Amino acid sequence: MLTKYFQRAKPILEKLEAEGYEAYFVGGCVRDYLLGRPIKDIDITTSATPDIVQAVFPSVIPVGIEHGTVIVRHEKESYEVTTFRTEGSYSDGRRPDHVEFIRNIEKDLERRDFTINALAMDKTGHITDLFSGRRDLKQRMIRTVGNGEKRFGEDALRIIRALRFSSVLGFQIEEETFAAMVACKSAVLDISVERITNEMERFFAGKHVSVGINYLKKSAVQTVLPVFKEHPTLIEAIPQNMKPLLSFAEVIAFFHYHQPEIAINEWAKEWKCSNRTKRLASELNDDIKRYKQRGLDAIGIYKLNDERFEPFIRLADLLLDDKLSLVQLIQLKQRLPIQSRDDLAINGNDLLALFPDKKPGVWVKHLLEKTEDAVVTGKINNQYRDIKEWLEWTQRETD
Repeated sequence: MLTKYFQRAKPILEKLEAEGYEAYFVGGCVRDYLLGRPIKDIDITTSATPDIVQAVFPSVIPVGIEHGTVIVRHEKESYEVTTFRTEGSYSDGRRPDHVEFIRNIEKDLERRDFTINALAMDKTGHITDLFSGRRDLKQRMIRTVGNGEKRFGEDALRIIRALRFSSVLGFQIEEETFAAMVACKSAVLDISVERITNEMERFFAGKHVSVGINYLKKSAVQTVLPVFKEHPTLIEAIPQNMKPLLSFAEVIAFFHYHQPEIAINEWAKEWKCSNRTKRLASELNDDIKRYKQRGLDAIGIYKLNDERFEPFIRLADLLLDDKLSLVQLIQLKQRLPIQSRDDLAINGNDLLALFPDKKPGVWVKHLLEKTEDAVVTGKINNQYRDIKEWLEWTQRETD
């Protein structure tokens, strides 16, 4: 019986079939359905060409129409619908130079990367499996559709995807497929860094990342990855029993801890990370250093932003072998007299009023930080009068 996710998308298949075309659920959604895993995206393949799909459905976004892909909006959900196709050569190592739309599902499945992704399912739940994908799912095996070197030569990102699937699913990589990965790995150098980063973030987040790490080391694919290729000993920082890191910021903080001479800015630049990822990596690095030096003291907990609790716990476990709990951190944070500077009983304007002889400047920020520390550590109460008296006294001492 189809799950609710397929049931919601089923009317798209029915509409295309009513117009005289074939239509199937395809790829990762079918794989995850058979594995009993959560399904994130439903992809559909059809014999209808993109112009026909646009004519059949009222709300269509032509995102990749030259390659046969459009997005159909149905019941406030988006579904990627791609026409059956065969592909020409991949001169850029990413996209085919040309595609030919066909009416044959078999030829369409033949062009896909791995057998476990070359599965199509109709609206009744019947599965078309031409390359023993279900057998490989049962055997927990990653195998290319056809010749591995040809598949990886078309798009070398498939090498990284194979590693990612081994990490996420815990599957073994079939011997000939693995040999083809090793033979073709230099082509990874020609892939855009953004695509590699996206796959490697998911790789390190895999539930079975230790399996993926084993294949990464055996294949030496790290020798063609940003930063790793300039720092060959970096791979040694990864333990055999590696545990998942759920964001690339955590990955950067992990490796920076082991080789601090490689700046976080260098990681972010080479892997083309967002400013948010770079900032989070830097903050996590500060959190870990502070914790190593001072433990879970009041200032450390105060400076540890709530959104970093879980990443911090994962890094403390991996880097320091310290088992912290989310409940523990939440309770410690709740016991603090203030949760953020917004809770402070005094602000920058108050400081300017208290010290009218001083011109506005960086001293305001520094004094607020000093006041925060005093309140958080219990030196003074978070009351305006207490803070005012303490500030006047400390300033007299300073003067």
